Amino acid sequence: MHRLLIVLLASLLCAAASLPAFAQAAANAELPARGDALQSVLEDAVSMAPLRTVLVARDGAVLAERGYRGASTTRPANIKSASKTVMSTLVGIAIERGLLEGADQPVAPLLADRLPRDPDPRLAQVTIGHLLSMQAGLQSTSGRHYGRWVAQRDWVRDALARPFVDDPGGGMIYSTGSTHLLSAVLAKVGGKPVRALAAEWLGPQAGFSIASWDTDPQGLHFGGNQMAMTPRSLLAFGELYRNHGRAASGAQLIPASWIAQSWVPRTRSVYTGDGYGYGWFARRIGGHDVRYAWGHGGQMLYIVPSLNLTVAMTSDETAAAGSGHLAQLHALLGKIIASQTA
Repeated sequence: MHRLLIVLLASLLCAAASLPAFAQAAANAELPARGDALQSVLEDAVSMAPLRTVLVARDGAVLAERGYRGASTTRPANIKSASKTVMSTLVGIAIERGLLEGADQPVAPLLADRLPRDPDPRLAQVTIGHLLSMQAGLQSTSGRHYGRWVAQRDWVRDALARPFVDDPGGGMIYSTGSTHLLSAVLAKVGGKPVRALAAEWLGPQAGFSIASWDTDPQGLHFGGNQMAMTPRSLLAFGELYRNHGRAASGAQLIPASWIAQSWVPRTRSVYTGDGYGYGWFARRIGGHDVRYAWGHGGQMLYIVPSLNLTVAMTSDETAAAGSGHLAQLHALLGKIIASQTA
């Protein structure tokens, strides 16, 4: 079923890229009105207290960017768990380059020197894909477990030693420990720090760069958290996915097949009910299928393939979970979509 969904999604992505010339001309005639509607939406968004920046691009052109309460789209922001999507991207590129065998590759042999002395037999069943989709089955290191986890001297060893609370491939167990294990895997097979791999593999995309990225006690870059980049850089990263993995220069940086794989929902969030693939959430907003990256506090990257639309939003990272801000951000995207389809 996943293979069929991947083929269908890849076909839709290609279809969205081809628009008849007469349709393009009609769309161009509507641009001024749509621009006014979009600006009105962004002006009204000032009422969202935690919101800091919004950038909107369509067909690769930036339509609007706005900073709120002194925030700037050129100042680095901590994108928190939205960086899990960057981790997924790096894994896909590593597979394409032959550094990893694929999403079904077992993790234990890659991290043999960090395994517990008497590992649960199920640890041998955990794959790269399970870590990407949060289906490893291991106890979470996030939420109420987060503080204890980051207080450990070896985060990788601790994540691998967590007790199983489900079988590998079971329900979604959101855990930054899972993506941190992927950081350890990437550093090993890539032979250099993961930030250096990101600069090498994604750096050719104009406007993309990572301003800072925290590391664990062993110096390993924090897989899936504490990554800072400017909102413009976040948008540039999203544009790679909107453009089927191609940089603005035309260079293929991310395999289009990996994008299709990543966007197939494999489980569902216990918090929102949204689908979750390889680092991307999935839901319908404003009548369109949307894929989005989500970081604590409201650090968001939305892709609307049917509209060739990319939207980046950043928020006060201290905004409390459960405050309703996520729903407000989704609603804001819905209004942005409406401004482009009216």
